Amino acid sequence: MGFIIRTIVTAIAVGVAAWLVDGITVGGDSTPKKIGTLLAVALIFGLVNAVLKPIIKTIGCAFYVLTLGLIGLVVNALLFLLTDWIAEKINLPFEVTGFWPAFWGAIIVAIVGWILSLVTPGGDD
Repeated sequence: MGFIIRTIVTAIAVGVAAWLVDGITVGGDSTPKKIGTLLAVALIFGLVNAVLKPIIKTIGCAFYVLTLGLIGLVVNALLFLLTDWIAEKINLPFEVTGFWPAFWGAIIVAIVGWILSLVTPGGDD
């Protein structure tokens, strides 16, 4: 159940990022298609973070220490761009137009996701 809640929370967070940041678009002809796209992107983003982020943190531990963790913002932006690339490969109507939209989008997804996980049952598992 926690996985489903985290996926929905991430989908909402990606939707907020798309709404707030120019350069992040979620396509679809209708609202149900947009919701489906957001859920699929949330799954991709969750998988990318679950698989790659621990590896990157382990390998780049020194950079995290030297930059006091600020390199994490760049890593999150690059993972968001990777999510866009994967979505494009499977023909999802999701687009991030460059590094800066990915940077701000990743920050918004992290903040909104964190806030929503505080108020949802099982969202912080």
